[in-house]
Amino acid sequence: MNRVWRLLRSLKLGVIGPEKLQVGVDHFGNKYYRIPKHETWAGHIIQERRFVKADIKEHEYEVGNIPAEWEAWIRKRRKDPPTIEEILKNEEYRVELKSRVDECYEKDRLLQAKEYEEGLVAEPAQIKIKGHAAAQHYGNREPSEDPVSTANTFQPGSWKPPQDHERKK
Repeated sequence: MNRVWRLLRSLKLGVIGPEKLQVGVDHFGNKYYRIPKHETWAGHIIQERRFVKADIKEHEYEVGNIPAEWEAWIRKRRKDPPTIEEILKNEEYRVELKSRVDECYEKDRLLQAKEYEEGLVAEPAQIKIKGHAAAQHYGNREPSEDPVSTANTFQPGSWKPPQDHERKK
């Protein structure tokens, strides 16, 4: 009798697929599923699978479309799926933390501006560097037509072939 039930169960798995259970929905409308650990008709044990059916298309995905708590559940970093209350509490905490960080940056910017006005700190220099000082043609308008280096000290752009040189075909 056991073999008959195994055969019927394996036919069901082969035709319909394993049973997927919806475990939750987040505030973005994403649905989260799990396929429990099961055994195939051949006796192989398939471990639990967790996945999300996102409410958006793949090419529209942006970081943050899946809450961190649900992502931790999908990656099996946590055993139980998160609750809506937990997600909302953590989201409020993240918003509060972001406002504190913005406030600290603003205070720091104002303090730096005050120090620049009082002359306590020098303003950062705005220098535009063209080329590289280690290159042999630094400061020259055009590279030389004559080779000026060997293979050991070759600098890209330090030599160009003469204009009258024809290519061999």
